Amino acid sequence: MDRRHADPGAEDPRADKPGRDEPRRDTRGILDPARLLRRVRFRRHGPAPALRPYVEHYWLIDWDLDEPFAQHVLPHPAVNLVFQRYHDQPEFAELAGVGRRLFSIELDSTGRVCGVQFRPGGFRPFWRRSVSTLTGRQIPFRTDAGPVCAGTDDERCRALDAVLTGLDPRPDPAVAEAVRLVELIRRDRTVLRVEEFARGQGVSVRTLQRLFTEYVGVSPKWVILRYRLHEAIERATDSPDWAGLAADLGYSDQAHLIRDVRSAIGLPPAAYARGLA
Repeated sequence: MDRRHADPGAEDPRADKPGRDEPRRDTRGILDPARLLRRVRFRRHGPAPALRPYVEHYWLIDWDLDEPFAQHVLPHPAVNLVFQRYHDQPEFAELAGVGRRLFSIELDSTGRVCGVQFRPGGFRPFWRRSVSTLTGRQIPFRTDAGPVCAGTDDERCRALDAVLTGLDPRPDPAVAEAVRLVELIRRDRTVLRVEEFARGQGVSVRTLQRLFTEYVGVSPKWVILRYRLHEAIERATDSPDWAGLAADLGYSDQAHLIRDVRSAIGLPPAAYARGLA
């Protein structure tokens, strides 16, 4: 199968190579992922072993388009470091904090992007201050390393490894706890209330909120809502019982769910599903 049109969760020839974890396989947060994969070459790779506690995956995109293409993403509660090269322009890099709003970008002509998606909570050892100071912001990132978006996938991943290793992340035991808690919220669809979640983890709500603000950059309530919105958007394509789905996701009624989805992506879920069809 031509990997330019492969699902980003499809088998990756690099996945069984020593030193690379297999990245996660879902497309949650990517609006109309099938359309994205028809237009660009998108794939994920794992980082070097020493970086795995901090980095979820590397994501690489290449394109050669005859006409402009717009893509929309409802961001995860994660920091991204993104190296970009458009057409014949010089490569540049940006550091993007957790995005509270829908992210949209228009691609044209040719280009390459090499991105690092940190684990939620995993960027704190690189930033060395509260990650909330970066939330909602995109700032230039400067490095003495050479171009990252050049060569094969392996070469590009090794370049990303070198950039991150050069930042000398400082060990911090709270990172593992923050990463673990966010992962629980992502995987466990029954997590709907901050108070219940904190009680189940044996911590106070205040302690949980401080940890999330400092290490994730957003509140635990925001993380719960964002992952439930990812769930709702994904399940919209299956023509669900909206009242039942709203109840599953902890909403008091169907109208509240529809308002939240519309606010997040600009469309009610049924209209989004019709657009995919």
